[in-house]
Amino acid sequence: MSEPGPPLEQLTRRLAETPTPFLAEPRFGSQGGQVHVDALVADLLRLHGLTVEPAALSVFGGGKAASERNPRMLAQVLCWLLADPALLGRYRAEALLDLLDGQARALAAHAAARSFVEDGERREELVRLSLRAAGLRPAGESAAVAEDRWLSVSTAERVRIAAASRAAEERARQIREALARKAAEESADKWGRE
Repeated sequence: MSEPGPPLEQLTRRLAETPTPFLAEPRFGSQGGQVHVDALVADLLRLHGLTVEPAALSVFGGGKAASERNPRMLAQVLCWLLADPALLGRYRAEALLDLLDGQARALAAHAAARSFVEDGERREELVRLSLRAAGLRPAGESAAVAEDRWLSVSTAERVRIAAASRAAEERARQIREALARKAAEESADKWGRE
């Protein structure tokens, strides 16, 4: 996040104004849906002046509708966001594909794709994630402020903190139980000696 990117407000507004076709059902092979996500991703790459092997796009074309629907819809929303003129040419192909597949899949496991259009905090999270993938931070923010704000809106960070909290609570419970057992043993030894 060494370089400033476009203003956060510009990109969150773009997300809020996502056209309906980008929220349409994705197509899975020859089944259902109107959006060929693989073609949409190919168009985005071309718009950014990037090329990849056709095999790299196959992840966006096949799969099962039930498990892939939400990640694909989020990739569609990201394609709309990343087509903003202020972001063109700011990504490497690998980073763009990882954002559209791996990172979108991780986010989609925790929230519906539409929430990244409809909810203000989720919009901010998606914009910040997108900027981070290009090594950018919102215009007008220092690297420290951008990192702090990212940590406050990141679903992955919330999941990590919740898991750490559960682990700490479990460890505290185990310690309390061990102390209670030790106290009971000491009490039994004391009564046994008397």
